[in-house]
Amino acid sequence: MVEGSKKAFVTGHPIAHSRSPKIHAYWLAKYGIDGSYRAIDVAPADLAEFVQTLAANGYRGGNVTIPHKEAAFALVPRRDDAAEAIGAVNTLWFEDGALWGGNTDGHGFAANLDEHAPGWASNGPAVVLGAGGASRAVIHALIERGVSDVRIVNRTVARAEELSHRFGGGVSAHGVAATGELLADAGLLVNTTALGMHGNEGLSADPAGLPAHALVTDLVYVPLETPLLAAARARGLKTVDGLGMLLHQAVPGFERWFGVRPEVTAELRRIILADIGAK
Repeated sequence: MVEGSKKAFVTGHPIAHSRSPKIHAYWLAKYGIDGSYRAIDVAPADLAEFVQTLAANGYRGGNVTIPHKEAAFALVPRRDDAAEAIGAVNTLWFEDGALWGGNTDGHGFAANLDEHAPGWASNGPAVVLGAGGASRAVIHALIERGVSDVRIVNRTVARAEELSHRFGGGVSAHGVAATGELLADAGLLVNTTALGMHGNEGLSADPAGLPAHALVTDLVYVPLETPLLAAARARGLKTVDGLGMLLHQAVPGFERWFGVRPEVTAELRRIILADIGAK
């Protein structure tokens, strides 16, 4: 791709698997913007130098993914509220000459549910499976949307307790043995673990114990319908897959770098689904 006047990137290690370049290329073409967005593999030892030379190399900013999100948090002088709350950065941009770091994962999570299940935040208590970085973003989004009862379930209870202490009142920590009891009155079940991915199939929780009005969503999007979503759908529950989170989390960064707030369309979803199918 010929680089345009406006440059952005995604960096990780490895990064070849990233679908972000396809998402941003679609928007650059759709809005007729003279710009580029490329994937750059940066080893952890080289991240600090990479970030420090962004302006000199002509970048307006970019995305940061695994394993660099927490390291990027420590490298930027300014952070938005979401990054501070989550403790990780996935988006970089320049503002008034300063490098900022933000986190759009929580935005992507909430916007995906807004699109496919309007009114989801008033469903009732939320059960969040997993206590990793993705879980932090989800919990932040739930609190922002006014969900007052968030129950974290994790095999290692101590990790769930860390998040409970981090986010404060209304967020509780539990072991997997309590899952059935916690689901009995829950209005939202969120899987943030890798369980359900290809090569790691399995049911992260049994949605049979949920009330009829409950919504089930899985951050995993390969496969698009995970065992959890399939079980929930078979029970007649509303489900939302994880692909929309990937698409919506990309929106704020594109707007900062290229000056246009892009739209997540059915066509973009088809393009990314086709890419997933091809690989």
